[in-house]
Amino acid sequence: MHWAEVIAEDLAKNCERPLIATGISPTGIIHVGSLREAITGESVRSAVEALGKEVRLIYLIDSFDPLRKRYDFLPEEYEKYVGMPISRIPCPCGKHRNYAHHFVQPFLDAVRSLEVNCEVIWTHELYERGAFAQCIDKTFTKRKEVIDILHEVTGKEADENYAPYNPLCQRCGRFTRPLFDTYKYPTVEYECSCGYHGICDVRSGEGKLTWRLEWPAKWVIFGTSAEPFGKDHAAAGGSYDSGKRIVTEIYGGKAPYPIPYEFVQLKGVGQMHKSLGCPVTGLDAIMMTPPEVLNYLFLRVLPSRCIDYDSGMGILDIADEYDRMEVKYFQKEWQDSEDNSVRAYVLAQHNHIPEKLPLQVPYRHLVSIVQMASNYKEVMDILSRNVDFSGATDEDIRRLQRRCDCVRYWLNGFAPDAVKFSVLQSLPPFMEISMNEKVFFQALVRRMNDCSWTADEINSILSQVAKDSPLGQKAAYKALYKIIIGKEAGPRLGFFLSSLDKKFVINRLVQASS
Repeated sequence: MHWAEVIAEDLAKNCERPLIATGISPTGIIHVGSLREAITGESVRSAVEALGKEVRLIYLIDSFDPLRKRYDFLPEEYEKYVGMPISRIPCPCGKHRNYAHHFVQPFLDAVRSLEVNCEVIWTHELYERGAFAQCIDKTFTKRKEVIDILHEVTGKEADENYAPYNPLCQRCGRFTRPLFDTYKYPTVEYECSCGYHGICDVRSGEGKLTWRLEWPAKWVIFGTSAEPFGKDHAAAGGSYDSGKRIVTEIYGGKAPYPIPYEFVQLKGVGQMHKSLGCPVTGLDAIMMTPPEVLNYLFLRVLPSRCIDYDSGMGILDIADEYDRMEVKYFQKEWQDSEDNSVRAYVLAQHNHIPEKLPLQVPYRHLVSIVQMASNYKEVMDILSRNVDFSGATDEDIRRLQRRCDCVRYWLNGFAPDAVKFSVLQSLPPFMEISMNEKVFFQALVRRMNDCSWTADEINSILSQVAKDSPLGQKAAYKALYKIIIGKEAGPRLGFFLSSLDKKFVINRLVQASS
């Protein structure tokens, strides 16, 4: 049984209408690792739904968090916004409602394309509606207990001046400290460092709980049943440990089923953190990886295991692995050691499993085809030489087009140079071709003229002719790549040449051998 199904069974047994919460703080560029939380939440949601239970998945945007510093990717003028809520900071490009919306919208687009069935909720709107008011009131009336809990959980020295709630200064727009002895629900006074003395109404979005108090408050507001979160929050003395006590002892609620997950590491770069900009964003990941494959990438391992995200050749490897698991699922034949991977394939579909094995075109083959064609119509024209589309469904064609789009995006920004090529439209006039190479090309022309032009037959001819050639197989193949793409290596020759027009290949061999 897959880990998401184990969690789903527990939730279905213990909750009448399970609610799964996920979220993000969009203070900057959102990296690919943040997709793990959304995909983990959706996998549990869909597994609960498959058990016949009514279930919700919410995605909380922490849009009321302050901008803690001016990041390198922000203009210098944003220095003046440090300390202000990101929902009240202007959009850097001028096309979005605010700073938070600017950074989270591309990520939400990526999440939706993954078919994550969630309800998006903005935290700043919750504050404005007074959703946190009761919890805020309890943090003031039980502030001594809050301080004791944080001391006991974290082991840090108790701070008698700790403020679980910070008013928002009406003059400078930054969070400040309350004057505790002035609190009388629903207002509290504050003295800001800018010199302003004001009054804050806790029901009206005029202040914010600190993280260790805000997180368990959300559990109470929504009745959260389960929540994925990064391993940093799950560490001993971390915010989940303090949240468990605060939600029960201060708010009178219950902590959700914890689903801590390991961070995603970008291969060759190191561990990524949500607050930092990064080379691969969540939108990049979905643009260069088919959604079902990206789902599979995150679901094939336990949340507690680290994922090495390789935006280079790893994209091709995971697509190939996904396709292998898809075949095994429909053939109903796999090893015990592959059971979790096959179940991950099923969950990656979010309860929309195809009725039959979809049309599969090897992903690596598409990498070659996309570079040979200028548009999707040309891709289909080339593929039709070797692929039988007679039984293809509309969804097969849509999936193929999505994959071609992903490959093209990958080639334009993340693919290693070794896989990139373009077919030479003519033989360069100064290309050096040895006599042995010319003899090899002449022999190929004689054998290929009458062949059926399939990948298997071309591979057979190439192997036999190269073996008989004084060049040897390795040098012979290099020579062939040289006259077709101007490089010493390239895509698998059988598939590659069979995808090219036969007359074009024969003419090139004749030109090179003369």
